[in-house]
Amino acid sequence: MSFFTTLASAFKGGGEPRVPLARGFVSPWAVAFESARRPFDYPRAIREGFVANPVAQRAVRIVAEGVGSAPLAPADPALAALVSATSAGQALVETVAAHLLLHGNAYVQILKDGAGQPVELFALRPERVSVVPGEDGWPRAYRYRLSDKTLEIALEDEAGWPELIHIRSFHPGDDHYGAGSLAAAEAAIAIHNAASEWNRSLLENAARPSGALVYQAGDGAELGADQYERLKSELLSAYQGAGNAGRPMLLEGGLSWQSMALTPAEMDFAALKASAARDIALAFGVPPMLLGLPGDNTYSNYREANRALWRLTLLPLAGKILAGLAEGLAPWFADAELSVDPDRIPALSEDRERLWTQVSGADFLSGDEKRALLGLEPQGDKE
Repeated sequence: MSFFTTLASAFKGGGEPRVPLARGFVSPWAVAFESARRPFDYPRAIREGFVANPVAQRAVRIVAEGVGSAPLAPADPALAALVSATSAGQALVETVAAHLLLHGNAYVQILKDGAGQPVELFALRPERVSVVPGEDGWPRAYRYRLSDKTLEIALEDEAGWPELIHIRSFHPGDDHYGAGSLAAAEAAIAIHNAASEWNRSLLENAARPSGALVYQAGDGAELGADQYERLKSELLSAYQGAGNAGRPMLLEGGLSWQSMALTPAEMDFAALKASAARDIALAFGVPPMLLGLPGDNTYSNYREANRALWRLTLLPLAGKILAGLAEGLAPWFADAELSVDPDRIPALSEDRERLWTQVSGADFLSGDEKRALLGLEPQGDKE
C-alpha cells in the first residue's frame, strides 16, 4: 500500500479507502473529506423525515389530504365510486398522493370479482414492490415482498386484464422508478431534526441561565460553603417561579449580576433551523406561509399562498394520479375520464369568476365556443 493510500485511509478512520485512488499522484485531501452522508434508505427516511419531523409531516398531509379531497368532475358513476371508495381503511387518492411525495412511486392493485370486474383498488406500500424487467427492458411483472414471502404480480391476468397500476414521478436517471420529494428533503430534515435534538438537550442538561451572580471579593477570599448554600436557597425561594417574575434582587457586598444572552453564532444556529424548515416545505411544494414558518414575504396573504398551492402542487399531482388511474382502468371504462372540477374548489373561486367574466364578455364567440373554453358540454350553439 502506497504512502498516499495509507494517509487517505487514516483520514477515513483506517481500513481500505472507500474511493479507489487513480493511478499516479492523487492528493489525499481529495478523498479525506468525502461526504459522510448515508445513502438514502426509505424506511429510515420515513421514521426520521415523516414520523419524527413536524414540518415534513404537515407538508405531506397538506398535499395528500388536499389532493384526496379535490372534487371530481362528473364521470362514470361506477368509476367515480371505485376511485372514491376506501380500502382497508385507506383513501385511495390520498394514499397514492402520499406515496408519490415520499417514495416517488405508487402501485395500485386491482382486485376483481369472479366475472373479472374491478371491485376494489388498493395502494401497495411502494418500498415492498420491485419491477421485474423483461428481456426487452420493459416491466413484465412486479414482486411484492411481505416479511419472508415474495409474491409475483403479473402485468395482466389470463384474460388480458391489468393487475396493477404503476404511477411514478419523473426520474431522469431511472427507467423504472420515480424520484420522491423525501429524498430531496432528506438533508434539510436531518438539519432540522438535529437542531430540535440540540434544543431539547440544552433544556434538559445544560439550559442557559438568564444570568449569573459573580462574586468579586477585594481580598481574594472565596465564598464559603454555608454562604453558598444560603445564597442558592434564597434564589430558589425568592426569585424562582412566575409569581416572582420581575422582582428586584438585593445583592450583598462583593456580588454583581451579569446577564447572559445568545451569541451571534447561536442566533445563526436558530436561523439555520428556520432555513431548513423552509427547504423542507420547498421540496414538498407547500408555501412556507401555510406551515406557519416566519419570515416568508413571498405571498401577501394566506389566500394567495393557498391559491399557489392548488395551482402549482395540488392540481398537477391530482391530474397525474387521476390520469394514471383512468389509463389503468380503461379496459373496463373505455370512454370514462377522471379529472378535478376546478369550479368546486373554493381557493380557485376568484380565478374562475375572472375567467367567466372574460368569456361572457367576448361577443365574438358563440355560445358553444364559450362553453368549450369553460370546459362545459355544448348546447347546440345557443347564445
